[in-house]
Amino acid sequence: MALRIALMSLLGLTLAARSIAAPPPSPEKGEKSDEKKLASFGTAPLVAKGAEPCPSDMVEVEGDYCPTVEQICTQFVKGQEKRDRCIEYRPTARCYGKPERRHFCIDRYEFPNLRGLKPVVGVTWEESRDFCGAIGKRLCKDREWTLACEGQERFPYPYGFKRDSQACNIDREYIMPNNDAYGDPKLRAAEIARVDQRDNSGARESCRSPFGVQDMTGNVDEWVQNEKGTIKETPYVSGLKGGYWGPVRNRCRPMTTDHNIWHSGYQIGFRCCGEVGRTSGPRPLLQANGAGIKQAR
Repeated sequence: MALRIALMSLLGLTLAARSIAAPPPSPEKGEKSDEKKLASFGTAPLVAKGAEPCPSDMVEVEGDYCPTVEQICTQFVKGQEKRDRCIEYRPTARCYGKPERRHFCIDRYEFPNLRGLKPVVGVTWEESRDFCGAIGKRLCKDREWTLACEGQERFPYPYGFKRDSQACNIDREYIMPNNDAYGDPKLRAAEIARVDQRDNSGARESCRSPFGVQDMTGNVDEWVQNEKGTIKETPYVSGLKGGYWGPVRNRCRPMTTDHNIWHSGYQIGFRCCGEVGRTSGPRPLLQANGAGIKQAR
């Protein structure tokens, strides 16, 4: 029950906003409507059936991840060289090292993975991991996430070699957050609302990776499992990928690794991954990992 309440509290503001917003776009071919998904959400994992490799709300990704890619910036955002914000890259992406074959499923949208809703923010890495586990999925590994974003073309941005602030929700004017207000549970929701510049998931059709995954750069920063990270010291296992709506790198390959598993932020969300061909049966949300999710700290 504690886990269900925690989940619904995270979804509360998003669902309330949905009730006064215009109807969301029609679901893509093969995708369930939001209403049907909401009706079953939190009771059982969405599983692949028959010969389908991935559930209908996920995208199948199969390809070669390159450990090191040559990406040469030809023009930086003025005055932003040190912050690594690049306007355009040379249209080449040479791979160094032996490529790694990866095959997995990834959520089409940021959690709660529903087109037309704003993604959840303000969650820790631990909570994100447990929410994914509660619905029969898991947090994405950083190399899976990168491959799903850049594709076999190894684009710096999911849409190509040139930065485009219209394609994805990026480069919005920075609003200074009040960390004291965010740290106070009674004031947190109001503070998130004050600085919030999220798009609804799927609002920008052009923010689509070569594999067809939406909103991978910008909108919200996404927790991933840093495959080379640790729990106790940097680089932490709790990595962040993609950047958020503000003026940051917003690229496929970089990862922030200096926030521990208990960290949360007004701009931090996540999406889930899963195994290809998984056909496990229903598992109640409240039984995930045998315990509820801790409150964000």
